[in-house]
Amino acid sequence: MSEVIKKERIEKILLLKISRPEALNALNREVLNSLEEELEKAENDREIGGIIITGEGEKAFVAGADIKEFSSYGPVEAYRMAKRGQEIFSKIENFPKPVIAAVNGFALGGGCELALSCHIRIASKGAKFGQPEVNLGIIPGYGGTQRLPRIVGLGRALEIILSGKMIDAEEAFRIGLVNKVVEKDTLIEEAKSILNGIIEKAPLAVELALKSVISGMEMSKEDGLKLEASNFSILFSTEDMKEGVKAFIEKRKPDFKGK
Repeated sequence: MSEVIKKERIEKILLLKISRPEALNALNREVLNSLEEELEKAENDREIGGIIITGEGEKAFVAGADIKEFSSYGPVEAYRMAKRGQEIFSKIENFPKPVIAAVNGFALGGGCELALSCHIRIASKGAKFGQPEVNLGIIPGYGGTQRLPRIVGLGRALEIILSGKMIDAEEAFRIGLVNKVVEKDTLIEEAKSILNGIIEKAPLAVELALKSVISGMEMSKEDGLKLEASNFSILFSTEDMKEGVKAFIEKRKPDFKGK
């Protein structure tokens, strides 16, 4: 694996650390390709129950896309770049296992968009968020114009995108952009605690809950309810459902197998 992403296994958690500290962990082709590679491996690894994504160093989660890499692009190259980033971030959003962004510093541009694609976002007190693309004469291209308003609402998203200004972690929490703000030295432990609490649940139920919520956001309420009922019924054919009900009746902790 490329050195631009460092990985660590912590029991059933995969910690992915974007590691280009000299460039504030800016996203380039190498980072995106390595991220996609690790997602594919983790999806097929039954021993991995969830992922934490964070950044190397004290300053940045991901400070944006690598401007030097795309500064000479024309419209065709720019379109391909945007579609590539969107494709990988959509894989995170639709990942069948929970993904937490542990935002340890600047999460700007593509970095903010990366965090938005994760299922849960935890931020350190010094973290900063923003979509500053308008300052470069462009707009967010990795999904920011679509995910941000779905998470924080239209008005707040437009203010962030159109002003290009940064907001701090406390403001990000206030508007619902992040789930929790913690001290920097406890950030990964907090993310691990949340993820472990999810991993101990029935894996197939977690997967279908993710699918129901993420896919349902793009549907009408009626179609979303149909999807929910379908996924609800599917789980009644699983061993985990039977184990969960039996454990509840017997007043013991269930032993889920993901089957």
